[in-house]
Amino acid sequence: MDNVPLRLIITGTTGMVGEGVLHYALQHPDVGKILIINRKPLGLSHPKLTEIIHKDFYDLGPILQDLKGYNACFFCLGISSIGISAEDYFKTTYTLTLYFAEILSKLNPEMYFCYISGAGTDTTEKGRSRWARVKGKTENDLMKLPFAHVYAIRPGFIKAVPGLTKTNKLYNYFGWVFPIGRKLYPAGFVTMKELALAMINLSKGFEKNIIEGRDLITLGKK
Repeated sequence: MDNVPLRLIITGTTGMVGEGVLHYALQHPDVGKILIINRKPLGLSHPKLTEIIHKDFYDLGPILQDLKGYNACFFCLGISSIGISAEDYFKTTYTLTLYFAEILSKLNPEMYFCYISGAGTDTTEKGRSRWARVKGKTENDLMKLPFAHVYAIRPGFIKAVPGLTKTNKLYNYFGWVFPIGRKLYPAGFVTMKELALAMINLSKGFEKNIIEGRDLITLGKK
C-alpha cells in the first residue's frame, strides 16, 4: 500500500487506546482521511476527521454506505473482563468485533484490519484464562475473513499520552513503572506513539500476523 494515502476507520476513540491512536494518526503524513464511529460525540474537530454518531454497533445497516472507500481499520473498541459476566464479555469482545469486521471485509476487501488484542492472548482457545480464550477465538476468526491483511496487536503495558482525557487512571498511577519495566522487559512495555505508528506502518506489510511487544517497538521506529 506504499504511496497510497491511508483512509482509516478507527473504533473505540472514547477509550484510552483509541484516543491515543487517533491522536497520532491525525498528525501522520501518510494518513489522508479518518472516520470514527461513536455512540456519543468525541468533541474533536480536524480537517482529516469525520465522525458518525451511531447508537447500535450491532446494527450497522443505517451507515453501511458511509463505511465504503476505506483501506484500513484500527479496531480499538474493547472492554475489561473484570466485573462483567462471561456472556457480556463474549458478546462485546467476540460477537461485536466479528460482526463489524465481517461487514467491512465485504465493503472494503482491499482493507488491512488491525485488532487491538492483548499480551497473553490464547489462540489455542483452551487455556484457563477466560479473557485470553475469548481474545484468541476473536483473533483466529478475524484471520479467516477476506481482508488484504489482518493483524492482531498484542501490547502489554502502554505508556499513555500526557494531556489526553481518556487515559485509564491505573495507567496514570502506575506510570512510574514504565521506565523500569521497559529496561527489564522491553517486550511488555510500549508507548502509545509506538503502538500507533506500528499500526500505521503495517500498511507497508509485515511478515507476521500477530504483532507483539518487540514488533510494535520495531515498527514504531520506522
